[in-house]
Amino acid sequence: MSAFESFGKRDCKILLLGLDAAGKTTTLYKLKIGESVMTTPTIGFNVETLEYKKLRITAWDVGGQEKLRRLWKHYYSDATALMFLVDSADKDRLRLAGEELRGVMDHMRGAPCLVYANKQDLPGAASALEVSKALSLESLPTKQWWVQGCCASNGDGLYAGLDWLNEAINKTPA
Repeated sequence: MSAFESFGKRDCKILLLGLDAAGKTTTLYKLKIGESVMTTPTIGFNVETLEYKKLRITAWDVGGQEKLRRLWKHYYSDATALMFLVDSADKDRLRLAGEELRGVMDHMRGAPCLVYANKQDLPGAASALEVSKALSLESLPTKQWWVQGCCASNGDGLYAGLDWLNEAINKTPA
């Protein structure tokens, strides 16, 4: 048991993955500092620590450009869970996002998977249910998944997703 677990917090490593421009970095910093920050495409990764309810999260936000997606496999080790960000307004790339997600979950079997259906504030954005179907989530090798509609720039839905993740992680053995 770590020092943080002894104080009621469970340490966990969570990966924030998704295609480029899905809103991973915006989500990370909205959760970390509570503000929307101007971001640029992530080349490499950002790492931040944040606390939420019973979790002490080390969040790894890894770039989602095609060339960087090949490197995701190097981050799977010791990951407790996955937050997968999807641009709900970019319906043309939902199938590709689903393929990438299934590839990740093939290596993270059993880990809880929170899918943030981001950019719900944009006209024509796919609903959480539409995102679930487009990503073929029922075919994931984990049964612990949840799709949460959100808007990372204003924070809508982010904490509802973290509530689910907190419960899912705390149901699994440390």
